[in-house]
Amino acid sequence: MPLETPARIARELARRGYNAEREAVTLLAGADDPATALDSAVETAPDDALRLTADHVRTALSTDTATPSTVDASASASTDPDSPDATASDAIDDTPTDSTDDTPATSPADTTPTEHPSVSTAAPHPSSGTQRTDVPVETKGSAASDTTSDSTGDSAQSSGRTTDRGTAIDRSIDIAGDVTGRSTGTGEYGDFVSVFRDRYEKLSGKLRGRVNHRPSSAVADMPGGSDVAMIGLVNDVRSSANGHWIIELEDTTGTFPCLITKDRDIAGLVDELLLDECVAIEGTLSDDAGIVFVDALHFPDVPRTYQPSTADRHVQAALISDVHVGSQEFMADAWHRFADWLHTDEAESVEYLLIAGDMVEGVGVYPDQDEELDIVDIYEQYDRFSEYLKEVPGDLEIVMIPGNHDAVRLAEPQPGFDEKLRGLMSAHDPRIVGNPATVTVEGVSILMYHGVSLDEVIAELPEEKASYDHPHRAMYHLLKKRHVAPKYGGHMRLAPEEKDYLVIENVPDVFHTGHVHKLGYGKYHNVLAVNSGCWQAQTAFQKSVNIDPDAGFAPIVDLDTLDLTVRKFA
Repeated sequence: MPLETPARIARELARRGYNAEREAVTLLAGADDPATALDSAVETAPDDALRLTADHVRTALSTDTATPSTVDASASASTDPDSPDATASDAIDDTPTDSTDDTPATSPADTTPTEHPSVSTAAPHPSSGTQRTDVPVETKGSAASDTTSDSTGDSAQSSGRTTDRGTAIDRSIDIAGDVTGRSTGTGEYGDFVSVFRDRYEKLSGKLRGRVNHRPSSAVADMPGGSDVAMIGLVNDVRSSANGHWIIELEDTTGTFPCLITKDRDIAGLVDELLLDECVAIEGTLSDDAGIVFVDALHFPDVPRTYQPSTADRHVQAALISDVHVGSQEFMADAWHRFADWLHTDEAESVEYLLIAGDMVEGVGVYPDQDEELDIVDIYEQYDRFSEYLKEVPGDLEIVMIPGNHDAVRLAEPQPGFDEKLRGLMSAHDPRIVGNPATVTVEGVSILMYHGVSLDEVIAELPEEKASYDHPHRAMYHLLKKRHVAPKYGGHMRLAPEEKDYLVIENVPDVFHTGHVHKLGYGKYHNVLAVNSGCWQAQTAFQKSVNIDPDAGFAPIVDLDTLDLTVRKFA
C-alpha cells in the first residue's frame, strides 16, 4: 500500500507501535520511496523506542542513499485508488470568519466579518472515498506521563514531550471540575437538595457584593414600602392579566414573589430568564408587603473588565467536536485532509487538539437511527474512531470529553469513558475527562462542554437572542448565567450530585462547545466563545428537523493572543 500522504504514514507507524514527530513524517512523505524509507527508519530506531524522530529518519535516508535499494521499482510506482489527488493545502480555506455581533474573534487585519460562518469555502477536492482500507492494530502509545489529582476534581498532567524541531517543551495540562470517578448521586431526595443548595451558595456568592441581600423569610417580615434586595433561584415566571411579569424567587429559607412591570426597561430581560437559574433583584415592597416591585435585575455574569490569560509563547489549539464516526454521513475525506494538514509546516504551532464530545454516532440515540449507521456496533465505532485519530501527529496533546451520542450516561455531568472504551481510544494517549471540564493549557483556561443545554436555551429565548444559526449567542447566555445547564426538568437530563459541577465558578478564557452542528464564535466580555461545527453531513433525521450542519471546519485558536482562524476541509 503506497504511503503518499502524511496521515497515511502516521497510520502505518501507529500500526507498528510508534508515535512520530511531525518532521519525521514529513521527511518520510518526501522520500522517493516512502514505504522503503519507513521500513528503514523503523529498523534504524532503537528497539525500545516508542517514538520515531526526525534523526531516525535522516539516518535511515542517508543509509539508503549510500546503499542501493533492492526493492522492485515497479512496487513503489503503484497507485492507490483511494488516495486523494490534491494536497492538504488545496483543501482548506485559511480566511478567518466571524459570526458575532460582539467583539470579533479574529485578528485586527480581518475587517469584513460575516454573520454566517459557513460562507467560507475551500477549493474543490476530488473524492477519495469514505473509507481507508489499511486499518492498523492498536498503537503502543507514548511513554507514561506523571499525573496528580485531588478530591476536588482537579488534576495536572505533565507530558514532557518534544516538538518536531527537537526542542523539549514541558507541557502541562490542568483539569478542573471533572466528575469522573467522583459521582456520588443516588437519585434520592437528599441529592437534589444538595445540588441545588450548592448551586445557590456558589452563584449567590457572586451576587452578594452587588446587592444588600435579605433572605426571603426576612423580607416577609419587613413592613410595606421597605427597600429590599434578594438573591434566589427562579422558581416560576408567569404573566399577569395586565401583561406584567411575576417572578417567584426561592432561597434556602423560602420563596417570595417579585413583580416586573411591562413599562420597566428591565422587562426585556424577563424573556432571558430560565427556571432554576440564580438572579438578584432590588426593589420596593408593596404597601401590604406581599410582593416586591422590581427596579433592578442582576445576573451572576462575567465582569465586563475581565482580562483573559494568554500563553507566553506562540502555540495553537484546534477545537473540534461531533466527529460521529459510525454514521453513513461521517465525512472521512474531510477528516483525512484535516489530518494531512496537521502534518504540514503551516500547522507546526498546533500542539493541542480539544474534542468536545460525540466522537461516534452511537446507537439508539434518535428514531430510526439504525437506518443511517455505517457501523452498527458501538465498540466497533470507537475502534474505528481510534484509527482515524491515529492519522493526526503523534506529538499532539489530545483532550476529549463525551457527548450525548457517546457511550456514557446521558445525565450531566457526564463522567469520562469507562476503561474498555479508554482502551479502544488509546491512540496518542489522549486525556479523557468528563463533560463539562475546564482544561488549562499553556496558562489558558478552556471550558469544554458538549452543549446539550443549548437546545433548551435556543428553545426558550427569542430568536434574536439565541438561535441555531448563531450558537455562540446562546453560549453568551450560559456565561451570563454562570451555569452551563441552568434549567432542571426540561429536555435536559441532569444528575443530582453532592455539588453542582455545572456551575461556571471561574471565568474561562475560552468557552468551547459543540452538539448543535453549527459553527459560530465571538467574544463575550473578552471570553472567546466557540461552537465548532461537526464532521457529519446532513442526515435524514437532521433534514426532517431542519438542521443544516456546518461540517468539516476546524477552529484554530492562537493561545498567545486568543485570535481565531477557521479552517475548512470539506
